[in-house]
Amino acid sequence: MALEPEGNNRLLQDVLARPGDGTCADCGNPEPDWGSLTLGVFVCQACSLLHRSIPHITRVKSVQETWDASEVELMAAMGNDAARAKYEQKVPAFYYRPTHTDCKLLREQWIRAKYERNEFEFIEKQEPYSAGYREGFLWKRGRDNGQFLSRKFILSEREGALKYFNKQDARDPKAVMKIETLNATFQPAKIGNPCGLQITYLKDNSTRNIFVYHSDAKEMVDWFNAIRAARFHYLQVAFPGASDEELVPKLTRNFMKEGFMEKTGPKHTEGFKKRWFTMDDRRLMYFKDPLDAYARGEVFIGSKENSYTVLSGLPPSTQGCRWNHGITIVTPDRKFLFACETEAEQRDWIAAFQRVINRPMRPQEYAVEAHFKHKP
Repeated sequence: MALEPEGNNRLLQDVLARPGDGTCADCGNPEPDWGSLTLGVFVCQACSLLHRSIPHITRVKSVQETWDASEVELMAAMGNDAARAKYEQKVPAFYYRPTHTDCKLLREQWIRAKYERNEFEFIEKQEPYSAGYREGFLWKRGRDNGQFLSRKFILSEREGALKYFNKQDARDPKAVMKIETLNATFQPAKIGNPCGLQITYLKDNSTRNIFVYHSDAKEMVDWFNAIRAARFHYLQVAFPGASDEELVPKLTRNFMKEGFMEKTGPKHTEGFKKRWFTMDDRRLMYFKDPLDAYARGEVFIGSKENSYTVLSGLPPSTQGCRWNHGITIVTPDRKFLFACETEAEQRDWIAAFQRVINRPMRPQEYAVEAHFKHKP
């Protein structure tokens, strides 16, 4: 005898309670409230909207709606764990698996790579980012005029570098970015393009930014994962005993925090100036504009064992700041004074600084600290 709709939905809740089905199949968000009737996976609302963009592959339905017996049977027969075993069976270790906090572009291309392009069932489909060499054109923001112009980029694991050329037939690259110090992070809001990627590297031990995008979302995500693959293979050689689990977090990193603060100079007598700050691990950089190529300055943030502390507020004698929510960073050499516009921003910045200060320094970070101390 067929179950009443209420009975079907009770069975659906039982399926949802299984291990693996309690988080979104695509981004890991807890308590997914949609199901794909074609793929047999449970997904969150945000991912369900991305599934709707590929209706020829997947058709979604809210778990709050009325389900019939055949739909519940399909979800019970598949489920998230079985779907992962099928659609994610050959995901390379370096490939970026987005979470619910990542930008829409990364999440959508992950969903399309799995279910539409079947990239992780057939290794040959991973050629665009796993070959160790990639060449193509990206729109790059000009350092001085701010215009985006088409530039040729070449990523070569063999040469250990990402290069770009100002002219199509140029023999010499405009810049050579060593894979050793390369980082890439999607910045759609900052760059003003849904495919906007910020690439950073070290030049003379200072951070250099370039901002690029491509009109094709897959192309941009393939570049991102090609950079991660190159970093992965570099680190495998540099740290031969390290496991994949140890190396993967080092491939690319999002910035810990970004935003505007005011700052004053080393004598604390100048007026405060508004600057854009980027916290990249232990490097706190400040820029006049968020899209500047070079930082106006960098501050090294060490650990509490090495006499670094962060304090709420500013010294009583401080003058010249328009914003009222101060932060003092104490280093072995001097105090850095910053001011935030809101209390919430102050709280978030202090939390970011505290996370870094609470973490013991690694041996290689002492060399970075020494470089900062000897800067003119």
